Amino acid sequence: MSFWLIQCLNGLSHASTLFMMAAGLTLVFGVTRIVNFAHGSFFMLGALVAGTLLTKWQPSWSEQGLTYVAAIVMGALLAALLGALTEWLLFRPLRNSPPLYPLVATFGLSLALHDVLLAFLGPQEVFAPRFPGLKGAVQIGEDFFPEWQLVTLCLGPLVWLLLHLLLKQTKWGQQVRAATQDRDMLDALGVNPAPLMMGVVVLGCGLAGLAGALQLPREPANLQMDLQMVVETFVVVVMGGLGSIAGAFFAAVLIGLVHAFGIHFFPQATLVLIFLTMALVLAIRPQGLMGELPGAAPREKVPPFSMGSTSQTSRYAWVAVLMAIAAGAMTSGAYAQSVMEDVLIVLLFGLSLQAMMALSGWVSFGHAAYFGLGAYAAALGHLHAGLSAIWAALLGMATALLAAALMARLLRRSSGVYLAMLSLAFAQMIWASASQWVSLTGGDNGLIGLHFLEDTPRWIFQICLISLCALALFGFHRLVRSSLGAALQAGRDAPQRALASGLDVSKFNMQVFLGSAALAGLAGALWAISKGAVFPSVASVSNSVDALMVVLLGGLHLLWGSLIGSLFLMGLGAEMGRHFEYWRGLLGLLIMALMVFAPGGLGGLNGFKPFQSGGKR
Repeated sequence: MSFWLIQCLNGLSHASTLFMMAAGLTLVFGVTRIVNFAHGSFFMLGALVAGTLLTKWQPSWSEQGLTYVAAIVMGALLAALLGALTEWLLFRPLRNSPPLYPLVATFGLSLALHDVLLAFLGPQEVFAPRFPGLKGAVQIGEDFFPEWQLVTLCLGPLVWLLLHLLLKQTKWGQQVRAATQDRDMLDALGVNPAPLMMGVVVLGCGLAGLAGALQLPREPANLQMDLQMVVETFVVVVMGGLGSIAGAFFAAVLIGLVHAFGIHFFPQATLVLIFLTMALVLAIRPQGLMGELPGAAPREKVPPFSMGSTSQTSRYAWVAVLMAIAAGAMTSGAYAQSVMEDVLIVLLFGLSLQAMMALSGWVSFGHAAYFGLGAYAAALGHLHAGLSAIWAALLGMATALLAAALMARLLRRSSGVYLAMLSLAFAQMIWASASQWVSLTGGDNGLIGLHFLEDTPRWIFQICLISLCALALFGFHRLVRSSLGAALQAGRDAPQRALASGLDVSKFNMQVFLGSAALAGLAGALWAISKGAVFPSVASVSNSVDALMVVLLGGLHLLWGSLIGSLFLMGLGAEMGRHFEYWRGLLGLLIMALMVFAPGGLGGLNGFKPFQSGGKR
């Protein structure tokens, strides 16, 4: 009996931390409509700042309860202060942008903040002392439960109660609730939204910093704790229902219990269980536990596709220049050839996502699932069946296509952020399976020793890669200008009118989704062929975000957008990595600057403007 009680307490303690994170993210999204990918960075900041203060202070100070509390509060306050700067410098300029642009901008913020903390605090973990007076454990039957976790377990409901009183009993809280329902109407009634948004972001980021600082007696603070926490927080927020604090609380409890019992009963599949729980909840209730189905949101003005140049001669000139660059890379050293292969493969991966997003309007936060499946299918086919590069690439495409066909029925019932998060859940299940199914995938050691090109000259593979990219770009160009492309764009911009005109919008969306997954699977297989190894990172969240960045940095509605984005992300990123120690932070600053000053992507710098600021339909 004590075992079940201990596991429940462990789950509720973890749920308390998840809820504080999810409550902050829910508040920020509800008012600003921004999905803050850097929310985990504020969690990490709070933990590292509080832990560093406790280790730097005199030992006698760290043994005092008030000093420990002061360190936790300072960690939370610094996170809140950074949240205020983020709202002023990043969120406010992006207020009227489509929601994906702030997502990519906040990913850039997470890269920059990671390198800033690395520069000032170093890469080592920070081990803080236990909280004075709460170093022991409470005996429950034959088992023991840490006293500090009992405290954190109680803090979750306390934070919920305080937030409930703040939102229900104060004028500020009433304005926040009104802003989550209709921000434009609140603005029309004379309420200045700027201070309201600033306050919400400060509160949300402060809660994230507090949650991180409270983790110190349980685990050391480190520079890798942000990504996993923000992904689990996304799961809780979407499961609970966007904008619902109560929903976030019950979803956190559910995920906390699944996490606690999963570690004991299914230690090799704990991560899979978490995302499988989210997928099941969204399959039954697409709006989450206590959320509401999204209504007809205002749509941004979507321009026609552009080749980036009005002159056919200019287009041929660009093609000639790109072919010359490729030829130069092929005749250069191994490093230049490796970068060129990375650029071309990521081009295919980005193009697969761009076709789905630009034509059907579907957004995926987990497109790396199909990339990863393609890579692992090609690698396993080569290792166990001796498949050649061509047959392995075809197997990768077929595997990704089959997985997309199985997911299609589930995705069809969702829309907007719920659809994006459902795709993220699927990708995380693939990533978790690759990480934990060691007998098949090798786990974190990966599948190595792939000799696809052992008897084939490298230049033949590179010529094939260039040809595939040219064919994919040409196919995308034809699709955009075809009757199917027109029907897809009609369903994207005016779905009700398209249905009334007799267009089977759902069928067309499924077709472009399946084609997108197959192309992503091909890109994954080519990655395995190029690298000669496959690791779980091919299906990770960061790989999915890379695909999003390629599309948005280049230009979503620019036919050359994925090419431009892949050149920037992979080409420039590789060069920066050679010359700058903190190149990720510099890349993050460039990404944020582009999202603020060139929201149409790099393709918009020559006069092409995919979106008009604040334009609505």
